[in-house]
Amino acid sequence: MVETSNLSYTYDNSEALVFPDISLIPGEHMLVIGPSGVGKTTLLYLMAGLLPTLKGTVAIDGTELNTLSRKEIDKFRGEHIGLIFQQYHFIKSLNVSDNLRLRQSFPKNINDTKRRYELAERLGLTQHFEKKVNALSHGQQQRLGIALGLIHKPKIIFADEPTSNLDDSNCTKVIDLLKEEAKICKSSLLIITHDQRVKSHFKNQVVL
Repeated sequence: MVETSNLSYTYDNSEALVFPDISLIPGEHMLVIGPSGVGKTTLLYLMAGLLPTLKGTVAIDGTELNTLSRKEIDKFRGEHIGLIFQQYHFIKSLNVSDNLRLRQSFPKNINDTKRRYELAERLGLTQHFEKKVNALSHGQQQRLGIALGLIHKPKIIFADEPTSNLDDSNCTKVIDLLKEEAKICKSSLLIITHDQRVKSHFKNQVVL
């Protein structure tokens, strides 16, 4: 599902970030853990095609990202990759339901009302469907961010620091929720974090 080889990245006037090879089979989960500053988010952006692979290769479901144009990568990401960011990416002028419907419709024009309601129910968002994003609590916004990463049933889910601002109880709930949704979607799950509490939830780990 995810294969990286000899991957590294260099920002201007900075030392190169060199990453271990990653191999994640379909349906498998992985934790990538390490302290701040070692390039965890950079690695996620490379694997998701948000940064160009200037050195090394990234393959998702057998497709090497560096063989695609930027337009093709955007389309490929929209179809096959689910992204759960540390910073939420909503359209604030829309309500919860419309944010989910819009994500469903790209890149394929899908309007699956049943999927939206089932996912929202599992995430405790059905009663907030008509609310604008600004009216949601921090926890509700977090759950909406998770829903936006899962609504299209991606083949691979990348989650960037999904538990870093949570207490112990909610940390466990979010990890369990991500695993449950990955099982429902038949997706692989890769979490990148510095949160040591998450280690006990994953056998398959890479340390940066």
